[in-house]
Amino acid sequence: MDYENLRVEKIGHVALVTFNRPDKANALNYAHLAEIEHLALSFRDEADIRVVIFTGTGKHFSSGADLSDPGTEYQGPLVSRRRKIRMGERAINALLGIDQITIAAWNGGALGGGACITTACDFRIGADDCFMQYPEIDIGVNLQWKSLPLITHLAGPVRAKRLVAGGERIHAQTLLDWGVLDEMVPLDDLLPTAQRLADFYANKPPIAVQMIKRSVNAITGALDQSIMHMDSDQNMLASTSEDQKEAVRSYLDKTKPTFTGE
Repeated sequence: MDYENLRVEKIGHVALVTFNRPDKANALNYAHLAEIEHLALSFRDEADIRVVIFTGTGKHFSSGADLSDPGTEYQGPLVSRRRKIRMGERAINALLGIDQITIAAWNGGALGGGACITTACDFRIGADDCFMQYPEIDIGVNLQWKSLPLITHLAGPVRAKRLVAGGERIHAQTLLDWGVLDEMVPLDDLLPTAQRLADFYANKPPIAVQMIKRSVNAITGALDQSIMHMDSDQNMLASTSEDQKEAVRSYLDKTKPTFTGE
């Protein structure tokens, strides 16, 4: 399949996937997320691929959900809107389901959905200019895409609250100290370092590696789906609140919001 928003290169046993919307800082519109899901699922049939690297073209890994995308203005019956709003969840679940080892080669910003993608990978190599932020709270909604457990597993509950409930922007050295990054390198060394890590795992016995990966993920995420099964519904509910309208208004006007709990 030819992709509009992704570049896919295969080098030996390694696939390099590049998010390719640099004019939008690799923001994730509906079509982009659908391509990520399709590609992730397609690796089931790629027995020769043992490692997948994800990175972003241009300055940033991904600036998150594309709020300018008309596809995010879901119309029609509620039952249809509930299905469409779960496109991001589907993409993250597909990434988590990849049998092969996955590596985020993290350049610049990973915001919102972009941060969800980095945390869905097995390893994260960060450039020294990289940073993470979950801005959802500042537009009055919760984090969705089944991704709250992922950052909690990596950073711990207190730091997850700072990131997700506080919306703090956290930079490379702190991300390394917190254990979100496995390694931090100069930007020019980002892809070579990710490639070296990919080659290391590509040269391990693939059946054993892939079974171990799935077992570790099952152990750490055993309760994730039972806890997070309604985060999209929570997002839809939060989007109907007066506080959410106030958050968006103040965000666009760059003024201080006044929240009432309504």
